[in-house]
Order: sequence, then structure tokens, then C-alpha cells
Amino acid sequence: MTTNKDYPKSFSHIGITVPDIHKAVAFYSEVMGWYLIMEPSKIKKEKETAIGQMCIDVFGDNWTEFEIAHLATSDGIGVELFSFPNGVKEAPEFNPFNTGLFHFCVQDPNIEALVDKIVAYGGKQRMPIRAYYPDNKPFKMCYVEDPFGIVFEIYTHSYELTYSSGAYAK
Repeated sequence: MTTNKDYPKSFSHIGITVPDIHKAVAFYSEVMGWYLIMEPSKIKKEKETAIGQMCIDVFGDNWTEFEIAHLATSDGIGVELFSFPNGVKEAPEFNPFNTGLFHFCVQDPNIEALVDKIVAYGGKQRMPIRAYYPDNKPFKMCYVEDPFGIVFEIYTHSYELTYSSGAYAK
């Protein structure tokens, strides 16, 4: 293995498409505690502004408008919510075996309370809360869904601490 002399890039934000921007803002701000940094706004397809041209570059010409809102986590990671009027409004098919984004993960030491709150707000618990190293470390995890069927994971501890012991089994 060669040593990478480059520096690790930081994570800036994630974009999530939702069926209802206002319900999504309420869920992610009330349940996850994320800060609303830009209220839902309507973007119309046009070439006169930088944002209009940028959206055409990204989405192509086959759209007329969409709504967008920006939130931020406690550690400054952005969450960009999109809602397209003509998009599919059903939950995406859960298929982690195909190439593509599988899930994102949040961290909360009180995993039980967060899972309960997600379910109370219309989300779903996909599995029991599990311990990674039940005899050695208090690290827990659980997969959940938001009310729109978007799958994500919860850890009780940081990514580095969770995997610092190396292999799952010896």
C-alpha cells in the first residue's frame, strides 16, 4: 500500500430530494435539531442570474421550478433540501446493493430517544438498536427512515472511535 501524502477533504453538505419541503424542514429541524439557515425558496428556470444558470447546468432543461431550503448540523455540515413539483413522491426503493448513495449517518449519544422521536414524527425504525462491541465499548447504531422513506443511520459515538479497534471479529 502506498502512503497518501494528500490531505483529507472535509465534508461540506448533502442534498436530499423530498416530496414536501415544508414537512421536511419541520422534521429535520424539530427532530434532528438542525438549524434552518435559509427558508424554503422557489427557484425558477431562467438564464439571467448565476443561480438560474447553475441550476440549468446541473438539472438540464427538463424542469421549470423547484423549492430549496438549507439547514446545518451542529458541526456545520449543510443539508440542502430540494422539492421538485413533478418528481416522484413515493419513497425510494431501498437497495443498498446497487452503486449509488446508500445512506448518511448522524451521531447522538442518546440513540434511544432520537429513534423514538423519529418514529413519533412519522419515521420508521428499520432494525433494533445494536452494539458494535457489546463486551468492550458502549458504541451503538441503528438504521432508521425519515417520514419520506429516506434511509439513514445513527451512531452514538464518532466514526473514528467506532472503528478505531480495527476488525469486527478477531
